[in-house]
Amino acid sequence: VSNGSCSATSTATSVTVANSIAATITASGAITFCQGGSVTLTASAGTSYLWSSGATTQSINVNATGQYSVTVSNGSCSATSTATSVTVANSTSASITASGATTFCQGSSVTLTASSGTSYQWSNGATTQSISVNSAGQYSVTVANGSCSATSSATAVTVNAIPNAA
Repeated sequence: VSNGSCSATSTATSVTVANSIAATITASGAITFCQGGSVTLTASAGTSYLWSSGATTQSINVNATGQYSVTVSNGSCSATSTATSVTVANSTSASITASGATTFCQGSSVTLTASSGTSYQWSNGATTQSISVNSAGQYSVTVANGSCSATSSATAVTVNAIPNAA
């Protein structure tokens, strides 16, 4: 600073440029899964974390559909990640409905129908929603609905021999 014939020099001011920080999310597995499942989301390294869900840990366990982002701080610098979309698919159930009695005489049959889904796998190898059964056995079906599936309990079918007329 100069004032006429006098001048003075200030003391030095230190300026520090902090390293920038990046915020990313890594998933431990699939981010689309069936009800009952979960995925762990982990933020990139930092000194503190604030997730869109309110969590403050580096990793969170997610079991609900939503958009998850994290703000990662490293001292005076912080960055926010792009959102990771997690989808929990509707689960499916599997049941069997019989069109009539499941105990009958030889020569008859019963139709077994699986609950609604997108694909079917019966214990006898059939892949249709309904099967016609004319032999004794235990029949179950695995019903899939997208990435989710469930297996029914077994339905017993009994076939009785035709009695001889005397």
